[in-house]
Amino acid sequence: MRRVPIVLTLVLAQAASAQPPTPYSITQTYTLGGEGFWDYVVPDPPSHRVYIGRQTRVMVVDEDSGKLLGEVTGINGAHGTAIVADTGHGFATSSEDKSVVMFDLKSLKQLARIPAAEDADAIIYDPASKRVFSLNGDANSATVIEPRGGTHVTDIALGGKPEYAASAGDGKVDYKSGKVVATAPIEMGVDGSGYDPATGDVFTSNGEGTLTVIHEDSPDRYTVVQNLATSPGSRNMGLDPTTHTIFVVTAKFGPPAAGARRGAVLPDSFGLLVIQRSGG
Repeated sequence: MRRVPIVLTLVLAQAASAQPPTPYSITQTYTLGGEGFWDYVVPDPPSHRVYIGRQTRVMVVDEDSGKLLGEVTGINGAHGTAIVADTGHGFATSSEDKSVVMFDLKSLKQLARIPAAEDADAIIYDPASKRVFSLNGDANSATVIEPRGGTHVTDIALGGKPEYAASAGDGKVDYKSGKVVATAPIEMGVDGSGYDPATGDVFTSNGEGTLTVIHEDSPDRYTVVQNLATSPGSRNMGLDPTTHTIFVVTAKFGPPAAGARRGAVLPDSFGLLVIQRSGG
């Protein structure tokens, strides 16, 4: 008789794991306005802020209210942002002048300009090594920065064009073995992705106007479970894994000039889509 509840528990657990993942939906749209194109969307969970590289500046947005808290200005080709809470500093790539701008997290004032390399693009902080890494696309390199003093440590030749990186948590940046374990179909124009370990969901923001949700069935098996409509051009996203919220940039565009893919961003159309699992 004692075996019955155990068997029932296993059956219920297996039934629960077989349930389809909860779908995601757009729960808020924050209008931010302003001119210019954008790149990486970087949430900072402890401060409940979202940092958005926006051509000549970095926009800083409150996650909960959608309020524009301020901007880091004086950037020439803004792309990525890295946050180092321990030192109170942020770092933003300035690709057009091959540099990284260090700024104060409280005042958002620029503190220093650190030399990087051509096409300084994505940038991350690796807590294990306590170093900031700028990924320099056209230079095929990474610039290493000491974040407390904002000093240039070295440049590392990569032998190829980097796009983004991730900390492995053990002093390595990006990958452990480099082995491809699975592939999943997504739509065109992706420029942002994320993984939520709590839900086992992977996300890609696609320029065609969708957010693809891919569920991790096992470490080597992944299934597309949803393609959520966003808006054309919404190819950048950021994930807050503490709230399981995805932030996707949105905008409307004017007529494109000859030979261009898109026109200028229409006034007051730039904003942020807040995407969450249905039911919270």
